[in-house]
Amino acid sequence: MPKQLQLSHQQAVIRLREIRARLEELEQRDELTDEDERDFNELTTEFAEVDDHRRQLERRSALERVRAATQSSDRRPPALGVMPGTSVGSGYDADPILNPDSVEDRRFRNPWDLSEMRTFGRSKGEVTQELRSRALAAVEKMSGANDAVRAAGTDILERWDDADARIAKVCLATSGPEYLRAWAKVATGRGHMLAVEEQKALERAMSLTDTAGGYLVPFQLDPTVIITANGSRNQIREAARTVVATGDQWNGVSSSAVAWSWDAEATEVSDDSPTFAQPSIPVYKAQGFVPISIEALEDEANVTQEVAGLLSFGRDVLEAAAFVSGTGVGQPTGIVTALAGTSSVVTPTTAETFAAADVYKLDGALPARYRSGASWLANRAVYNLVRQFDTNGGSQLWERIGADVPAQLLGRPALESEDMDAAFDPAAAGDNHLAVYGDFSNYVIADRVGMTVEFIPHLVGPNRRPNGQRGWYAYYRVGADSVNDAAFRMLNVATAV
Repeated sequence: MPKQLQLSHQQAVIRLREIRARLEELEQRDELTDEDERDFNELTTEFAEVDDHRRQLERRSALERVRAATQSSDRRPPALGVMPGTSVGSGYDADPILNPDSVEDRRFRNPWDLSEMRTFGRSKGEVTQELRSRALAAVEKMSGANDAVRAAGTDILERWDDADARIAKVCLATSGPEYLRAWAKVATGRGHMLAVEEQKALERAMSLTDTAGGYLVPFQLDPTVIITANGSRNQIREAARTVVATGDQWNGVSSSAVAWSWDAEATEVSDDSPTFAQPSIPVYKAQGFVPISIEALEDEANVTQEVAGLLSFGRDVLEAAAFVSGTGVGQPTGIVTALAGTSSVVTPTTAETFAAADVYKLDGALPARYRSGASWLANRAVYNLVRQFDTNGGSQLWERIGADVPAQLLGRPALESEDMDAAFDPAAAGDNHLAVYGDFSNYVIADRVGMTVEFIPHLVGPNRRPNGQRGWYAYYRVGADSVNDAAFRMLNVATAV
């Protein structure tokens, strides 16, 4: 049986509409190429087959209704396509061809088709639930994604989507096959070749952006999703707490240690309530550019996937520096910036000297409640200095457990960052932040799903003439900061002239 004859009634109707739109588009052209003629003939043949299939399904449905109506009066007709929790007579979520959509079971033949979705007379919570269910179904069905990307997309939706279903809306608008095809065309300078449905998909996605211009990266190619799925080359991101922001800033809740007390029987409990604070992390705009020659663009078989990988790599490199020393002004606040000048700074045992005692001092200065989940962060050059402290094996300072297990320092993971200070010069005055030690779940990275990309059709040289290159201009938003400085200790080997 041809694939199109396995369609449900609603899928058949949708396919007939798509074929009609494509035929009308071809009919409006002044001249048809041989390929267009073949396309026209194939579409008309397919239309006849799908239309016959639609009529057959309608006849079958009518016969089922006749059979149900003529059953014995003492037998209740079977409920067809009724969503759990709704009545038989409600008609909501019922499909006459026995192939129901189900919000609760996340079963949608086409989760991206929101024209099927009823909003009148339903509460905001019910609409949000269906949008999220459709988005989860879309993640399972979206093309161009592996299991890891699907798992990452599901996790982001289930953990971070808000009451307005903003992430779900972005997912539904940018993960569908029509949008993926449309984005691939506009990203390679073929925007004039968009079909009607592809143009509608682009317009729908553009309505979700904060500013006009540019196109959202497809959900399955978004660097936030890819980095979540494949891991980050930036080890701070691996250890930090990552959240997804849906607005201009992320708002959290933190508190001091919860105070408990021992009280006698039948006495009023004492006031042990902690003091709550609401840390907020603004998200900032980061931007990048990927140039490519016209020849490379024409020769690359899957340029959209390649560009998505380049954007993810460039984002990782940019963030690695910001998460260490970012100023917090127009960019994320780095962990070193957040801790500098606070009580979390630890001075060396001997001024202007870095020795084994300083490593132990840093470990001892961190409160025990943070020590169990603590990690080290330092430049590899600093770790190499630590390895040289114990030349005789006496203190067993540095630990390695197997070739495939990450190195540990005093039994805690040793994370590397090239942006941490690598050395210090006693002859030059200044601060030298050699190591950070603490529970990095208290350093929060707020990602905002939705990278936007604009295609630049021609790059120009110094004389303002085209140089045979095209490019992609991309921008996204991210923020980061420490929400609890007490969870960290930072070694500062300050020097003075």
